[in-house]
Amino acid sequence: MSHTDSWVQVKQDKHTGIETFRAHFKGHAYDPHWHDTYLIGFTEQGVQQFNCRKQMCTSLEGGSFLLEPGEIHDGNAPIKEGFTYRQLYLPVTWLHDNLAALFHDLPDNFEFNTAQNLMQDKQLTASISAAFSALHYQEPEIIREACLDQMLAHASKHLSWRQKAEQDMLLSASSVCPLALRTREFLRQNLYQDINLESLALELGTDRFRLTRRFKAAFGLAPHAYLIQLRLAKARVLLAQGLSPISVASDLCFADQSHLGRWFRRVYRLTPSAYQKQIMQSR
Repeated sequence: MSHTDSWVQVKQDKHTGIETFRAHFKGHAYDPHWHDTYLIGFTEQGVQQFNCRKQMCTSLEGGSFLLEPGEIHDGNAPIKEGFTYRQLYLPVTWLHDNLAALFHDLPDNFEFNTAQNLMQDKQLTASISAAFSALHYQEPEIIREACLDQMLAHASKHLSWRQKAEQDMLLSASSVCPLALRTREFLRQNLYQDINLESLALELGTDRFRLTRRFKAAFGLAPHAYLIQLRLAKARVLLAQGLSPISVASDLCFADQSHLGRWFRRVYRLTPSAYQKQIMQSR
């Protein structure tokens, strides 16, 4: 890490697949990125800022936050003392299954969204803290379940249901241009292929300049940056499954292990090996 007094703790609950993440950062925390999970957490100490939905969000001590899958955000500490926060990465399937079990009046083919990323709700923050501790420190299963149910009940007060636009959860397609959507689908289908922008444009029947403009306008990142994010998300999954960092780097078309490591640290502030070690030790 760039700051010796910054630190990261990450664990994964084997029963739910939920990752618990606690960290302290000073200065620049991480580069713009997105997750394929829901993210819920709170600021434990200090002030954290992040750009999301084309605005600056400032989370103060005790404030909670929720991000949907695919929402691009960064991270920064605006004061010299830095900030500490706790968050949970909630897998989409797990969340939907548990919401359906808790609430019997959900619409068919649903997904949930929140009108804003920041919430000032002491009960929600307390429930996130309890759920985090129950999973992170592996309380008995009945306690973990009760704390997660309580967190979802409080979080649901800030959520609304919407009709699903696609099979995936990464952004609604209703207002995105067809070229951008076809580009995104091609990137997903060719995650393990070493593709370049020229061949991508040729495949989609356009030029690389138009393709880049349309894609960035739709998804907030250029195609190459989006592809890196897809590969980093997959790298987390493969590392958690026990594949070696060198194998992950090779499979996902990074030049070598150090190339994967540089990108991984920019987004997650851990090396692939350190991330894998913490995940494995938590099981």
